[in-house]
Amino acid sequence: MSVLIIQDVPEDQIRILKARAAQAGKSLLAYMQDLIAAEAAKPTVRDMAARLEREAAAQYATDDVLAAIEEGRLGY
Repeated sequence: MSVLIIQDVPEDQIRILKARAAQAGKSLLAYMQDLIAAEAAKPTVRDMAARLEREAAAQYATDDVLAAIEEGRLGY
């Protein structure tokens, strides 16, 4: 695992992050690791645009759409 050092963080921001970590029942380290992991998991705008383009190009048959609607009604 790598080490990340962030310098020049204002004290008031550190106090806020420590308080939020405590409220979440985590250490500041665990809280920051979770924040970094959540940010890294977010798709980029480019990723989302590519996904939307792929999905917009998908072809669906009317029968498939009607079957999906029926499954939703029946709760499958």
